[in-house]
Amino acid sequence: MSEDIYHGNFRKYLQLLAPGTIFRIGLENVLHAHTGGLIVVGDSPEVMNIVSGGFLINCDFTPARLYELAKMDGAIITNHDVTKIIAANVQLDPDPQLPSNETGIRHRTAQRVAKQTGQLVIAISQRRQVVTLYQGNIVFRLRDLASILVKANQALQALEKYRNVLARETQRLGGLEFEDMVTVSEVCEVIRRSIKVLNIAEEIENYIAELGVEGRLVKMQLEEMISNVEEEALFVIEDYSKTVEKTPQEIMNSLRRAFEEDISDSVFIAKTLTLGTTTSHLDLQVSPRGYRMLHKLPRIPLPIIENLVETFGLLGNILRATIEELDEVEGIGEVRARSIKSGLKRMHEQLLLEYMV
Repeated sequence: MSEDIYHGNFRKYLQLLAPGTIFRIGLENVLHAHTGGLIVVGDSPEVMNIVSGGFLINCDFTPARLYELAKMDGAIITNHDVTKIIAANVQLDPDPQLPSNETGIRHRTAQRVAKQTGQLVIAISQRRQVVTLYQGNIVFRLRDLASILVKANQALQALEKYRNVLARETQRLGGLEFEDMVTVSEVCEVIRRSIKVLNIAEEIENYIAELGVEGRLVKMQLEEMISNVEEEALFVIEDYSKTVEKTPQEIMNSLRRAFEEDISDSVFIAKTLTLGTTTSHLDLQVSPRGYRMLHKLPRIPLPIIENLVETFGLLGNILRATIEELDEVEGIGEVRARSIKSGLKRMHEQLLLEYMV
């Protein structure tokens, strides 16, 4: 499977072709009839400029009509959301200089049309009984419901393992933050594992798109497993990053792109956060600003958290501040100051207890 399916508009095509949709039913009818077929989804000018012959139909799409029209040798053109069949039995004349690694005429044409127009092109193999999707440089073989569910469940099991490890690393980071004993290495490890979890989740989202209505249970499990993962990672970045040119979200996005290209490690993360450039820097001690811990306190608005960090600079300074010093911060009265003090103390005690267990 091409990694490109995790980007762009390809997921919407997977949803369009999910089991139970009328388009999928039409494709399966053609597949089971052993007739083969070539379908272009989209009647853009780029597509119509390479079309010749055939005849215009412009009728509503139904699985039965697709099945009947696929009996002819030429390609079928639908509109972008497959609610209309625009033309049938047409010849497609893409640029023959475009590269293609396909051997059959139908699949080679489909690949070149997809590259030239950017539209989704579907080739149904008469002999091999498979449906192949082409869009841009993406090549993707459509799978049956059972095989998608197997893949989705395997990915969920992997996600659960990564999520459990991330939870332990995040808990450990919290304990070290209260003791002011965090190193660059621990920060990078939490971010690295967070990105792993998010990337596996994105892969599962593509399975959900393929499953359509059958993916509801998988979707519920996924949402439960990744709850607050990205939010926590962004707070970690906000706590430790010395990069002022980018927001935490922009930093996260660039790190995730690096992971997809397999060029990211702890040193790369440290460099992105401006915390160091070599492995020796991973052992340096760093202190959090306190955004992540303060967000865990109930009924503390974001402007108050910003005022606290701006006033005290680091979490350690907030922990050592007296009730009177907290009270002096704009927006914090004595009641809220006591609430912050006692809330952070309870959080520290809970982290110590969990770490001992």
